[in-house]
Amino acid sequence: MNLDDFRGVWIFIEQNDGKIEGVSLELLGAGRKLADKLQVPLSGFLLGSEIKSLANQVIAYGADQVYMVDHPVLKNYRTESYMKGVMLLAEKYKPEIILYGATPNGKDLASAVATDLNTGLTADTTMLDVDVDNRLLEASRPAFGGNIMATILCKKHRPQMATVRPKVMKALEPDTSRLGKIIEESISLQEEDMRTKVLRIVNDVTKKANLADAHVIVCGGKGMGDLQNFQLIHELADTIGASVGGTRDVVEAGWLPHEQQVGQTGETVTPKIYFAIGISGAIQHVVGMKNSEFIIAINKDPNAPIFDVATYGIVGDAMEIVPKLIEQFKQLRTEKGGEISYA
Repeated sequence: MNLDDFRGVWIFIEQNDGKIEGVSLELLGAGRKLADKLQVPLSGFLLGSEIKSLANQVIAYGADQVYMVDHPVLKNYRTESYMKGVMLLAEKYKPEIILYGATPNGKDLASAVATDLNTGLTADTTMLDVDVDNRLLEASRPAFGGNIMATILCKKHRPQMATVRPKVMKALEPDTSRLGKIIEESISLQEEDMRTKVLRIVNDVTKKANLADAHVIVCGGKGMGDLQNFQLIHELADTIGASVGGTRDVVEAGWLPHEQQVGQTGETVTPKIYFAIGISGAIQHVVGMKNSEFIIAINKDPNAPIFDVATYGIVGDAMEIVPKLIEQFKQLRTEKGGEISYA
């Protein structure tokens, strides 16, 4: 394999029902930085049916060009059909880096493609960079239970591939005046040749806590002591109209369900305001919330790592501080007629 034959940074543009997934737009922002460092084009690649209208959106969010495979068999995601589409593009155009969102479909597709291309894949990446001199993707993620950050390299194979967790990268502001190239490729697919069939799609309409979309989150850790004390987290959240989150220890203790866990093995969140209360700041938690706009940390240990990422820090006992916050916010709500604005 001649590594010099491979050039360009590619982003898998995941779409469902004609709508691009947010993680793909975030990856275009991250990919733009990598492509500029390597002085190569940034490309998005789209697979689906009747998806031509999405190409200009990909360009607006930072891509120089868009590769597109439009076919009726690609209407719904299936490993086999999508893998054939990616293989067609990758073998013909030879990108040096391909990034996928760490969604169920993105992770499934990336692993299948890596196997067929005989290349490496770093999963659930939280930081990306490039070694320009050696043209190596530096894909970093927590390892050994979150105690260290491991940077993984793929030195001998191309393309270099990684899946990236949603909400850890930031999308660029869209620029609809940007111009780019749209490259359409045809593919031969027959529905009868597919080994799996999509019989129907059932949407989950159950109401679950959706931390990823929350504007304000009050997150508690084991520093709250016990389940009774943890009720202060719920009370503060109710007072200010916030969502409740917890660390892995809190979830394992049974104080919250798993869908309310923030961190490497839970949700990655980017709210406007994030309260970290009784949380030490282990790496596996920090990677899930460090991109919040404002982080307010409360911890009685002045050397707690959470203060390294906090916008504001309060050193003290949460059981004394949180009730005072609740009292002050209740008074503010009364003065504001029952509403607190976070504009």
